[in-house]
Amino acid sequence: MDDTPSATWTRGIDALLPGEIARKAETIGAQKARMDSASLIVLAILAGAFIGLGAMFATTVLAGAEGVLPFGVSRLIAGAVFCLGLILVVVGGAELFTGNTLMVMALGAGKVRLGEVLRAWLIVYFGNFIGAAGTALLVFLAGQHLSGDGAAASVALKLATSKIALPFERAFFLGVLCNVLVCLAVWLSLGARMTSDKILAVLFPISAFVAAGFEHSVANMYLIPLGLMIHEWAPEGLLQAARLPASAHQLNWPGFLWSLVPVTLGNMIGGGVLVGGVYWFIYLRPRRER
Repeated sequence: MDDTPSATWTRGIDALLPGEIARKAETIGAQKARMDSASLIVLAILAGAFIGLGAMFATTVLAGAEGVLPFGVSRLIAGAVFCLGLILVVVGGAELFTGNTLMVMALGAGKVRLGEVLRAWLIVYFGNFIGAAGTALLVFLAGQHLSGDGAAASVALKLATSKIALPFERAFFLGVLCNVLVCLAVWLSLGARMTSDKILAVLFPISAFVAAGFEHSVANMYLIPLGLMIHEWAPEGLLQAARLPASAHQLNWPGFLWSLVPVTLGNMIGGGVLVGGVYWFIYLRPRRER
């Protein structure tokens, strides 16, 4: 009988045990780190677009909810529909920077070199940017932000404004918390046997991070550019109807790029250290024979 870790993943119908998930994450991380650049960039663009579609879904359902639904209820609904993005990534197949921080498990196990991991992260990060910002452009050109008599544009503007105005340290810690939940969703999905299992694994962690207002670097690559496009190119009447806060003057492209720095660093710590690093320590670190 084949007793290799990969063989154990195919036996039985129950979800994988945590130790099996760790070995699977190690192997998959090594495969991803060594993927050819052309495939990696295209899969990364897809992931950015998928997250953008999830964010578009969330901003649409939030349109008009202010003052109608309690804050927590509206955020819960937004989180549930935002799950579309990671479901498409996990089930459809794509490369998402935040989830790929789990590559540290393969790095810690000696399956890949640091240079290979950094190369993969860099390619995926910029691919995600292209996919997310490109989706924002398509949504703007399609006029989807005009839905609900401009209510969707109002939500997009307020989200972009609040995100770009966050202090560095707060954005960092919100990014840490966000990617703890995102990587736990990915971790749980690795243990799933069926598509329905994967979807359920994603649902609660992702809904939690959106409802709590945590910061996801790739989602921000969609939300802030969309807000910037609306702010710069939408009719003046639409901007007046949105009743933007005083901090709206901070909506600019240099401010957007700077706002990604603390969130990205936080995402790396949250996923790479607090999830990947912890599970590596528990299940994959070398142990001295007793």
